[in-house]
Amino acid sequence: MTRNIADIRRDYEGGRLDESQASDDPFVLFNEWFTLALEKEGKDGNAMTLSSVDSQGRPHARVVLLKGFDERGMVFFTNYHSHKGSELSNVPYAAMTFWWPSLSRQVRIEGPVEQVSADESDEYFASRPRGSQLGAWIATQSVVIPNRNWIEERQKRFEKAYDGQDIPRPIHWGGYRLAPEMIEFWQGQPSRLHDRLRFERRDGGEWSRFRLAP
Repeated sequence: MTRNIADIRRDYEGGRLDESQASDDPFVLFNEWFTLALEKEGKDGNAMTLSSVDSQGRPHARVVLLKGFDERGMVFFTNYHSHKGSELSNVPYAAMTFWWPSLSRQVRIEGPVEQVSADESDEYFASRPRGSQLGAWIATQSVVIPNRNWIEERQKRFEKAYDGQDIPRPIHWGGYRLAPEMIEFWQGQPSRLHDRLRFERRDGGEWSRFRLAP
């Protein structure tokens, strides 16, 4: 089926992103934008596209949820045996893309990735709803399964196995932290004359800031 989508467009509007008003610290600016995104986008405010590459250099992308951040980096959780877990094991470098349509804002983050400590993974796992904890045991993420019944049967089995007990974190499930080497902030503007500020981390850990053409 062929559809003409060339005329689908929108004009972006938003506040200016100016060097004189933006922090020299990208984490401070990200926190400001992220706080407003949670207010405007609701429970989708922490959704992001995580991009990684496999051992053949082919890119793969999927939407995951940001679950924490500080000066050390951005944290998300997943099954270590999933496709993205395998990709990050082979090539421990990734990119994150946040898109907040109500604000006409995008943030791109790139850097190396490593697993968080077992204590951090345990702490977050303990905070999850019980159903989500069971889900980490039930789903062997990304593998081919015969049908939906396969999941439902495993759900019953694990519900019975942990009935009346605390659910431990599976060793194959935990967190990753991306340590940013680059953070780019994009603020949509009319006529496609967008504002873009790019931060790059220097060898000493300090940040350089550049304005990019739209």
